[in-house]
Formats: sequence, C-alpha cells, structure tokens
Amino acid sequence: MINIFDEEPARLHARYLAHLITKTGFLDFDSGKTLPVKEHGGVMIGVLLGTDRYGNEVLLKAISGQQRKLARYVPHVITDTDFQTHLDTYDALIKNPHNTPFNKSEYSAQALNHYYGLYRFPTIDGSTVSLFECFGNRPIPTGSGDCAAIKLLAYALGNHIVPTSMTEFFYGDGTRSHLGFYQPCEERCAPILKRMLGLYPVYRDKHLLIVDKPPHLRSIPGTVESDSIESRVRKLIPSAPVQCAAHRLDMDTSGLIVVALTKEALSGMHHLFRTQRVRRTYEALLEGILKEEETEITLPLRADITNRPYQVVDHEGGKEARTHVKRIRVEEHPEGHLSRVEFTPYTGRTHQLRIHSKKGLGLPILGDRLYGSGMKSRLYLHAKSLEFT
Repeated sequence: MINIFDEEPARLHARYLAHLITKTGFLDFDSGKTLPVKEHGGVMIGVLLGTDRYGNEVLLKAISGQQRKLARYVPHVITDTDFQTHLDTYDALIKNPHNTPFNKSEYSAQALNHYYGLYRFPTIDGSTVSLFECFGNRPIPTGSGDCAAIKLLAYALGNHIVPTSMTEFFYGDGTRSHLGFYQPCEERCAPILKRMLGLYPVYRDKHLLIVDKPPHLRSIPGTVESDSIESRVRKLIPSAPVQCAAHRLDMDTSGLIVVALTKEALSGMHHLFRTQRVRRTYEALLEGILKEEETEITLPLRADITNRPYQVVDHEGGKEARTHVKRIRVEEHPEGHLSRVEFTPYTGRTHQLRIHSKKGLGLPILGDRLYGSGMKSRLYLHAKSLEFT
C-alpha cells in the first residue's frame, strides 16, 4: 500500500533516529536501555510528524511487534489493562493439565478470537473500527494491528494529532534491507489503514495523489452530503486545494481518481482532461451475452431535465459521446450469463458508460439502479487504469 503522507520530513528524523540507535546499541537509547539491538534482531521502526490541537509540532516513533511498553515509543494498540484481563481469563483455561486436546483447541480458538476483538482503531472521522471490520470475512493474518504505521496513526488520531508526514524503515538483520525505507504491507496493514484513513492510495508524489474510490462515495461534496474523496483528502492533507479532484467518477462507480496536491498540478490536470490527453479504461460486468468482440458506440447524450439525475440519448441536442468496447469474456454466474468488458471512453459525459451499455449494447451494467435492474448491492463498473503524460 502506498503511504498517503509526504515521507521526506519524517525520513530526516528517521535517519537521525537510526544513527542514535547504532551509536548506543539500544532501541530504547533515550530511556531504560533494556532492548539491545543485537538481541532484538530485525525490526520495522516508524516515525510520524504531526500537529497537535494547539499548533505544536509533534514527533512520534513506534516499533512493530507485540512489545507492550517501551518508553518514548507509542504504546501498543491494546491497553495493558485489557491485555492483562485477557491473560487472566484464558491462560489458566488453556494451560489446565486436565484439558483434552479438543478442549485445549477450543479454548485457544476462543482466546484468539477474544484477543482480536481487543483491537480498536481510531479513524480520521472520529469513529473507531475493529479488526474484524477491517478484514471482513477474510482470515486475519498473524501480527495484524502490530505494525509501526498502525501504532503511529492510532496514537495520533486518538490524541487529536493531525499527521503531516510518516515513514517506516527496517533496522537490523533479516530478509529486508538494513535502513531501507518500506511502504505499509498489503497483507496486514492495508485493510486496517484503508479503514482508518477512509482512503486507499495507489500512487503519490509531490504533485498528485491517485486513490481507489469505493462505490457509494462521492468524488466531490454534495449540497447535503459532504463526505467525499475531496473532503477525506483535505482532512489528511490540509494543504491540498479546496477543489482538489482533477475529475469525477459517478458515486456508484469505483476506481481510480486523480487528486491534485497543488494548484499548479490541478490546472495541469484540467488541461490534460480538456484536451483529451488522459486515457481511461473501465471494467464492467454486463447483464447478458455481448456477441461482438469489439465495437464502438457513438450516442449523443444530454441531461433529462424532467427526471434528474437521468441522462438520455438525444441525436438533435445531445453532446457527442463516444466509447470503445472490448469483450474480455462471458462468465456464468448465479444471475445467469454475464459479459465482462473493457470500456475506453473518448469523451466524459455524465453516465456515459451506463447509457452506452444499456442503449448502445442493449445490456445494462450489473447492479445499475438507474438504467438496469439494480438487483445488486453495487454497480459493477470500475475505473481500472489511467494514462497521461
């Protein structure tokens, strides 16, 4: 997973931190000196810069793993009290010599489930999310919630500290490069950070951020509902332009959306979109069998002024709308035969792909609540790639 924050300021502090650890030989060099580097092996260390509610700059550091308490490092996500209660409850049960193998296995499973339930992560919107909510029906990998980045963000968000920069580096022996900087891992960190931050970044530099928008979320704030990609980015990166989304996706559509981090980048991206120098491709599931392997649709569109937000085909007063369609394959689903297709729009009209699919191909997109049956929890339309120079 891509780190959504600017890493460079935090990396300056991280390099100095690594220098002090090397010089003293202890991870806790500025406190009790109880963790010699030689005995600890390899470890991921994180550094976060932020601003507290009074405008003061705050520097935080964290070590990955289940280390309970280490002076001058942020604490574990699970409090000492909750952890001790957990041990008191399950240790005796599991270690009882009269346990049958079945009972021991049952108690161990209960203990693990209870332990996972102790993880609660603060989010950028002020709520909390559990480990189970982060992973859903997927198995929870061992060590989830113990990574340095998650500890840093949990402490910052739980103590009204606005993060401005964060980085992680590896120190010591192991399969990773000593003093190398690393991004949060996909397996354990990404599902948690995605829920904590409310965004899933796939690319970032000093000028642009590209995020994977989930369905049912607006690209920009509405007149009533303010939650959107723009508002979430602004919470995490206040220096971004107020109207930072370089383009929009329908609320029902998921996929890649470009966010500008500077006014200059926003102006440049708007120029690229206006001059049609951005190539976008979408993947969709259509209700039924598409016979053509490739085709092109040219149906002019306009808003249905008597029935918003619907759009209609209008050969007289509509604006040009053109879409290339490529069939990937036909699939069998419980709903029947579905066609997986790739759309490449050459214009960017509202609901263009949804109407071109329904009116041009005669096959609505699966889950389309406006132009199809809407018999699914989401629209199966995803913006999967962007190309521009």
